[in-house]
Amino acid sequence: MLKRCIWLAVATVFFTFQIFVGNATAVELDRGIRTVPLNESGQTVVLSLQQVERGKRVFNDTCSKCHAGGVTKTDFNVSLSQEDLAFATPRRDTIEGLIDYMKNPTSYDGETDISELHPSIKSADIFAEMRNLTEDDLFAIAGHILIQPKIQGIQWGGGKAYR
Repeated sequence: MLKRCIWLAVATVFFTFQIFVGNATAVELDRGIRTVPLNESGQTVVLSLQQVERGKRVFNDTCSKCHAGGVTKTDFNVSLSQEDLAFATPRRDTIEGLIDYMKNPTSYDGETDISELHPSIKSADIFAEMRNLTEDDLFAIAGHILIQPKIQGIQWGGGKAYR
């Protein structure tokens, strides 16, 4: 009986610690990390902690099957890294650019509509995971993609070692 009580106390302390550490992680994302480019004209936006949390959750639920860690499993030559997003046509390294892509995806050179191949709002009839996404969800996903290089560094998108 005493042994069970000790294990219960240890488990309670452990889970309490995990709750506090989990909440502290979100607070550690300072304003600089949460500031991301809004559009190509240079405007920026500071994501709220709620948007960061929502972006992570929705990205993991909707996008991570093919983009875990910022890698594109269907084409390892194009990732969600800052560099690859910036060199896409049109550029995808802003909130507005990523939202546009999630609505109307095109090939990396911008010449071919790939909405039948890539989940998007345009092809929500084919890709069920896109049906219930709101504008706020798209904004949060885009924000998540853009802050990950600040958090994970070059590991986001597969890192230079994989190229």
